[in-house]
Amino acid sequence: MDISALLGLSSQDYETAVLQKDDQTKSTSTGFDTILAQAMNMVTETNEFQNKAESAEIQFALGESTSTHELLVAQEKANIALTYTVAVRDKVIEAYKEIMNMQI
Repeated sequence: MDISALLGLSSQDYETAVLQKDDQTKSTSTGFDTILAQAMNMVTETNEFQNKAESAEIQFALGESTSTHELLVAQEKANIALTYTVAVRDKVIEAYKEIMNMQI
């Protein structure tokens, strides 16, 4: 571990660095576009996990892979990702329905 960068660091420099990091964190947008992009990324990742699991199943069935452990890990990753994606989708639909039922 290289600690040479820490040797010349004063407390004031550290405070400045922390404040700059806080400013960067506050300036990041948490608007709908960011949430939508994260949701779409989650769907893409889930699809990739499903494709990897299917590929592992095919390789195992053809005898190219003899590791049942790798097959099980790929299947579980795909299953967990799909379960999580469906749960998020259900919560989004529930929130949408509740918003639609609000009186203006």
